[in-house]
Amino acid sequence: MEPPHNGQPGRGHHGNGGFFTWLRHPQRGLPYLICSILVILVVLPFMIHYYLSNYSLEYDVAQFAASHSKSEGVEEFGPIRTSNMHFQIQELKNIRTSVNNELLELEKKRQTLQSLVASYNDAIDNLKVTYQTTNQELDRLKVTFKNLQAEHEELLQNKIPHIAAPRRILPKLDDIAVSGLEAPPRFCRMHICFDYSRCSLTSQFPVYVYNRKDFGASANVDESVTHAMMQGFDASPHVTDDPDIACLYVALITEYSSNVSSTLEDLLHQLPYWNSGVNHLLINIALDPTDVDVFEGVDTGRAFVASSSFSDFSFRAGFDIVLPPALGISSGEVWQHLPMIVPARRKYLLMFSGEYIYDKLEPLTFRKASSGYGHFNEGTVLHNSTYVSRNSRHLLESENEWSKSDTLKTLLYFENTIVEVLKSIQTQIESDRFFFEFVCPGGSEKLVGLNGEWAICGDEEQRASLLRQSTFSLILAPTNYSVSSTLLTQQRVFESLKNGAVPVILGDYLALPFAEVIRWSEVAVLLPKARITELHFFLQTFVDADILEMRRRGRIVFETYLGDARSAADTVLAVVRARLKIPAFPTREEPSPSVFNDSFVPIKETVVDAMLDAEEILGPVEPPMNSPRYRRNFTVGWDSFHLLSGDPFHLYPFTPFEPVMPADAKFVGSSYGFRPIGHGAGGAGKEFGEALGGNNPREQFTVVILTYEREAVLISAVTRLKGLPHLNRVIVVWNNARPPSEDLRWPEIGVDVHVVRTAKNSLNNRFLPYDAIQTEAILSLDDDAHLRHDEIMFGFRIWREARDRIVGFPGRYNAWDINHESWLYNSNYSCELSMVLTGAAFFHKYYTFLYSYVMPQSIRDKVDEYLNCEDLAMNFLVAHVTRKPPIKVTSRWTFRCPGCPKALSVEDSHFHERHKCLNFFVQVYGYMPLLNTQYRADSVLFKTRIPHEKQKCFKFI
Repeated sequence: MEPPHNGQPGRGHHGNGGFFTWLRHPQRGLPYLICSILVILVVLPFMIHYYLSNYSLEYDVAQFAASHSKSEGVEEFGPIRTSNMHFQIQELKNIRTSVNNELLELEKKRQTLQSLVASYNDAIDNLKVTYQTTNQELDRLKVTFKNLQAEHEELLQNKIPHIAAPRRILPKLDDIAVSGLEAPPRFCRMHICFDYSRCSLTSQFPVYVYNRKDFGASANVDESVTHAMMQGFDASPHVTDDPDIACLYVALITEYSSNVSSTLEDLLHQLPYWNSGVNHLLINIALDPTDVDVFEGVDTGRAFVASSSFSDFSFRAGFDIVLPPALGISSGEVWQHLPMIVPARRKYLLMFSGEYIYDKLEPLTFRKASSGYGHFNEGTVLHNSTYVSRNSRHLLESENEWSKSDTLKTLLYFENTIVEVLKSIQTQIESDRFFFEFVCPGGSEKLVGLNGEWAICGDEEQRASLLRQSTFSLILAPTNYSVSSTLLTQQRVFESLKNGAVPVILGDYLALPFAEVIRWSEVAVLLPKARITELHFFLQTFVDADILEMRRRGRIVFETYLGDARSAADTVLAVVRARLKIPAFPTREEPSPSVFNDSFVPIKETVVDAMLDAEEILGPVEPPMNSPRYRRNFTVGWDSFHLLSGDPFHLYPFTPFEPVMPADAKFVGSSYGFRPIGHGAGGAGKEFGEALGGNNPREQFTVVILTYEREAVLISAVTRLKGLPHLNRVIVVWNNARPPSEDLRWPEIGVDVHVVRTAKNSLNNRFLPYDAIQTEAILSLDDDAHLRHDEIMFGFRIWREARDRIVGFPGRYNAWDINHESWLYNSNYSCELSMVLTGAAFFHKYYTFLYSYVMPQSIRDKVDEYLNCEDLAMNFLVAHVTRKPPIKVTSRWTFRCPGCPKALSVEDSHFHERHKCLNFFVQVYGYMPLLNTQYRADSVLFKTRIPHEKQKCFKFI
């Protein structure tokens, strides 16, 4: 038996089975049933019309033939049959017309039914979308309601005041002064000689600086040094022109010879607001290395003294301030005068160059105690004794007295022993190279310095060349123990830090500059002279990482506190301010003027949330909630000077370095703002989406979009943000002089979209600290960056756990060019990265302040020159401050924008410029701060098998 042709029986059987399947499952067979009805309604009328037309024609022909034959045979019946035939023909025509009309009516009904079916299908689809949207909105509203309930309970229980930037409480000149305790100036301390009543904690530390006309000492002031220091004070936000409200009064003084001390004392007492020196700061800009103390024998009253040179009995620890020498630059950028940090080990392990000053006619200073505070034998060397009167100073002036002094012999022998040990190290140790010079070329006639200290050899250029070849620089404290600080010693420290040689200071009794704010143990090696025999062994224990870190920290200390006149002026004021526990001056924020004028109202357009996923709740719908500001006005001072790479001279609304509370604190006593997942019980996707969790209170973020002449792309980018959880505001940085088109329709996305007008087209505008940004977290986006909502939320959650780092999506790395020994920018796929581009990245607003106000201006200038590299500059800055690499999240490596205009990043010159930027930034920082990482963050339950009734943290991440 032949098989069925074309398989017809098989199809029929399948069709019967399909029909019964429809009956059993009508919801699945409904589309097939509708299609079958439509086919019947279309085909049946045509078949009826066809058969009726053929039947009418055949019937007419047959009737005509029969009638014609009969008429020929029987002529008497002709008229009757002819009329009957015409009647029948007419009847048939009427029938055909009627059928045609019915067919037309059926066709109309078919079309109507077809349109109804289509409309019903659309309605069903819309109802499905509405149902999903409504369910999701309901779930989100439930989550929002729970959060609002928790917030309401917090507000009822909250007793923590919201503190803003300190508001000034200022004194008046005629206020009754608190004179303090009566004590001689020699024993002045803060609690004895300072009037705190003029310096409220919220006064912002107003400082009045005497000009030279008021001081009346212009003849003795070095113009260049004083001008540089005055420029530093003029740039300080603390300085005021109103002496009535001042907390501190500052006078600049240069060195005076001993025979004019009475004149200096008279000038001090003639200052208009002197008042026995209360709340006065006398800054001695020392230039003569032979002057140990310009204020020796001068009644300075209760004034602070800041100088590079102090004798031991005049220095009041905790009250007076040791200054660096006035050798810093007065203009320009400090980095231009500094060498690179690498390599760790230079040509010489240790260097020293100097000649010992020993003059019998100008002997070392010894003193005896006054009878009122005990008795010491003559010739005894005293150190840090607070019971010695300056009038009891005793000099051993004759050679006989020198020879009789056992103490002097011991000191000179000890100094000679140090020299002999160093010489033996240089000659006997071959594993390391040393440079020791104990006699200056050119003879000792030109040596300057105090008796008992080591003079400096050569000129500044020669010393700099030698220091830049040395890993460590040896600094020997003066043999004269009655000297706490000398200008030559401070100059050696200054030059060592400037040239990258780690200072090794033998003589731990020296007072170092700004010791209250600088951790000298982190940038210098401090040893007693008795360790000279073990010095080489000790230096050998330093590994390369320790050497480079000390050199890096030393460079930062030099740039921040010592390198120029403004830094020195800021630091000396900061020392006094820190003693008074007064917060620094609040930093300024950039204004955010709208690109629209006051009379123009932009056109708004309602848009649909295209990123909505009915099966995933990413977070609650919240009204805008700004981050708390200035919460640590009076506690941030604990670490402001020890962040190294930050800015210790200003108060910031918030920083990424705030301490994290213990985990149990958010459940016991400190729960305000916290939203633990599952109220602390944890959970999977559902509970995860309802709360931020983590170790910090709930917060929101601000999206900052940089755009230029791409209106359609911008509007699309803003529209995609609709419905994004935890979004506070969108800031559009309009980098174009021409305003947006008047007919441009701005989408309504549920939060404020603020378009900022910029002064010029600069990529640096992306990182300005706009006052419109009211959150700690910033999501920086290019206008053509396409990110899903779940990707953004995941990045935000990761950033909350690493607030001090850049957290983002597109990763890049810096590659080393072996042939040219330089750095190359590389965007290829790599298992290691060192940068995350800020075209799609989270970072803390604190870094916008550092980028705009602290980072060297030359970097911002380079960004403007190339119209490129601002993202590299931000990565350099954050890595320099934190010494941590960025964090890349999700698998995205780059972004595609179909239909977008051509971007600058696709041009060949773009990559060449980025190569140059990398190497220029390395020169500015003195090293490559970027660190490599092989880490990428994905959600906790990513690719983890979980029960069907549970949800993952994110569906696709």
